[in-house]
Amino acid sequence: MTPSDAPQSRWSDLDRPPLNVPALRRGLLRPGGLWTTLDVVDSTGSTNSDLAGRAASLAEGAVLVAEEQTAGRGRLDRAWTAPARSGLFFSVYLTPGAVPVQRWGWLPLLAGVAAATGLARSAGVDTALKWPNDLLVTVGGQERKTGGILAERAGDGVVIGIGLNVSLRADELPAPTAGSLALAGAVSTDRETLLRGVLRSLEQWYGQWRAADGDAAAGGLQEAYAAGCATLGRTVRAQLPGDRTITGEAVAIDGDGRLVLSSDDGLREPVSAGDIVHLRGAGGGLT
Repeated sequence: MTPSDAPQSRWSDLDRPPLNVPALRRGLLRPGGLWTTLDVVDSTGSTNSDLAGRAASLAEGAVLVAEEQTAGRGRLDRAWTAPARSGLFFSVYLTPGAVPVQRWGWLPLLAGVAAATGLARSAGVDTALKWPNDLLVTVGGQERKTGGILAERAGDGVVIGIGLNVSLRADELPAPTAGSLALAGAVSTDRETLLRGVLRSLEQWYGQWRAADGDAAAGGLQEAYAAGCATLGRTVRAQLPGDRTITGEAVAIDGDGRLVLSSDDGLREPVSAGDIVHLRGAGGGLT
């Protein structure tokens, strides 16, 4: 058997070792903490779909991580694929309980703030937020998408999925607008360090938000999101449901987590859902 015929082991790519599950559990699962279970699978279609399908039997704080996702999903059912162990692909199950349901729309934005905060600490990378659910890094002076967030109602709670490109090389990027933490100059691409950092940050922000009964202003979430949002101050095009499109300057994030656009005629319109394209502003180019 020639070397090319040899079976591939989990350690075939020494730059991308598998996650150490016992170490992650020791570091993240603690009495009284948010995270209650943590499981890692070698491969699955979608961690969001897997948790959503088991939501009725899950306790809050379940975490599912995949070394590889074969049918990962972003917003608008866009595909999210990457080489095995080249990123972090995980979902968590949260049950906000007494928080009014109309405030649950802040959860994907909360996850963005938590991810950006956790990555700043653990990877040393400045991560910006593109409304409503993208994580941006700077590669070669240009903004590049390195991660995305997808939140879905399931059972009595919400499944939040986060995908992050960690060690992808330039020739592995799925699109010219994509990036990775490695290409952005991360001081660490150790996935266990990054996962612990993001989950601890998510626990902190979620706790503050719940303590404020989901009031994003009172809990500091609205201010934190606006401070880290690369969309604000930009001219953007919003492609809305129903094939409607509006263009204007992104001027604010309102109390409901909506992006407020100001048109040339001075009218302001809040956008609650849509595909946002950055037309002009920092970083150059379209994103």
